[in-house]
Amino acid sequence: MSVKGLSHVAIQAKDYKATIAFYTDVLGFRIGHHWTLPSFQIKEACMLISPDQRTCIEIFDHEAVIPAQGRKSSSEHDVAYGALLHFAFYVENVDEMFQKALAKGAKPYIEPDSLSLGEPPLVIRNAVIHSPNGEVIEFIEDVDFDMSAKEKHEEHCK
Repeated sequence: MSVKGLSHVAIQAKDYKATIAFYTDVLGFRIGHHWTLPSFQIKEACMLISPDQRTCIEIFDHEAVIPAQGRKSSSEHDVAYGALLHFAFYVENVDEMFQKALAKGAKPYIEPDSLSLGEPPLVIRNAVIHSPNGEVIEFIEDVDFDMSAKEKHEEHCK
């Protein structure tokens, strides 16, 4: 038995409807299953399904009592540090997605740029924003992070 992939990331929304609107209007997610669970004080929760239908974002209302890393921030300027630093979405065009997110209330963190990572160099194009709900989100154009597969292929072709 092995892990098949990432199922979902769960976030707690300061504004439930606005958070859903950001992920559906800007990133193209769609609303999947919706539920309440009074035993956990969950008034509203839903699973947002990504455009590729492989990964989801679980959204909980602000008052839900759910297992979480870190702590709720006391203000918009308070940053809580935990194991989750950010999450990243593959996009076709980093510049366009960055502008679309800003137009819907996101705040810029790292402007679109190309970076060279490691040796051998792997060039990526990315940008980072703070969503209107506060998540740190990276937009990244398609890149193959599996250098071991590339190296094996190159060795085979020699």
